[in-house]
Amino acid sequence: MNKMTVKDIDLKDKKVLMRADFNVPLDENCNITDDLRIVSALPTIKYCLEQGAARIILMSHLGRPKGQVVAKMSLKPVAARLEKLLGMPVKMLDDCVGEAVKNALAQATEKVVLLENLRFYAQETKNESVFAGQLAELGQVFVNDAFGTAHRAHASTEGVTHYLPAVAGFLLEKEMAYLGKVVENPERPLVTILGGAKVSDKIKMIENMMDKVDCFLIGGGMAYTFLKAQGKEIGDSKLEADRIDLAKTILKKAKENNVAFILPIDHKVADRFDAQAAVQYVGEEIPKGWMGLDIGPKTIELFKQKLQTAKTIVWNGPVGVFEMAAFSKGTEALAEYIATLPATSIIGGGDTASAVRQFKVVDKMSHVSTGGGASLELLEGLELPGIVALKDRT
Repeated sequence: MNKMTVKDIDLKDKKVLMRADFNVPLDENCNITDDLRIVSALPTIKYCLEQGAARIILMSHLGRPKGQVVAKMSLKPVAARLEKLLGMPVKMLDDCVGEAVKNALAQATEKVVLLENLRFYAQETKNESVFAGQLAELGQVFVNDAFGTAHRAHASTEGVTHYLPAVAGFLLEKEMAYLGKVVENPERPLVTILGGAKVSDKIKMIENMMDKVDCFLIGGGMAYTFLKAQGKEIGDSKLEADRIDLAKTILKKAKENNVAFILPIDHKVADRFDAQAAVQYVGEEIPKGWMGLDIGPKTIELFKQKLQTAKTIVWNGPVGVFEMAAFSKGTEALAEYIATLPATSIIGGGDTASAVRQFKVVDKMSHVSTGGGASLELLEGLELPGIVALKDRT
């Protein structure tokens, strides 16, 4: 985790090639609906400018065009928003490699330039060395500030580091500091809230964190596989039948390690997966014909009780279908409660980050990760290629 950052190198008069994560959500008219990832890149961009960099050449992907040019996945809306946020011109190019890009850069007067979507080329995700070399030719130093793609060995994250001095930006440094501490030396008691649809998505994280966590609070769709493993009736709730034995093993291991593993004790259930479905509250057992879509009020209070004395809280995955108002109460209640606590609160990106923004408590959290998959892999104990490739601080 001890990597060099932009503060460790001379940026004056340098062309800085910077990998950002501008993979922002767009509506049907290609308007940005959440600019958190653009805002998160601003400190590094501004620092490079303040240090006298000759130019900042920004690169990113957006969506999954799979090596094809897809007009609705162009980064043009990002350039417009970035220009507004920076308060200075941003030059948007039509491509990311090739002679036309080199010529456009040579003629440009703008200090900040944004290349077109990297994933319009299949070579990007294949980490093709020639493509990485073409990107590297555009800069003199490389700054990676895209934590959201740090778990992928792509041309723009790992490949370019073979050609240029490579350091971390401030966002990547912050992600490493918060998540790295949780993995290596968390302040305890450490309470981890896990939600989302599948047990299989969180297995490796649970196993890696078992000797660090004091208490797991389990909600969302994944809770029902654990409840089934305990012999509880779960009705028509989400179930990974092939993971029941694994769930039993985890429950046994938690007991052996003296780690509290708390499952919902009541549920808000629906007769179908629909915002307009008939709903009711039930206890631990869910009747046939009903499915659990949120934790109930008793579970909310139980979870709050377990969170109250925590020094560190890690939350990865909502505890209900928070996108539907009828099943958002559990996630909303926990978000609002955590916002009042003095603990270090780390939100693990993805849907959980969307939830704390939706419930307007994002500013009350210690750290909201910009990378769902990357944060999960880091908590699983995996090395992230985009971080490993950066220069070590000696």
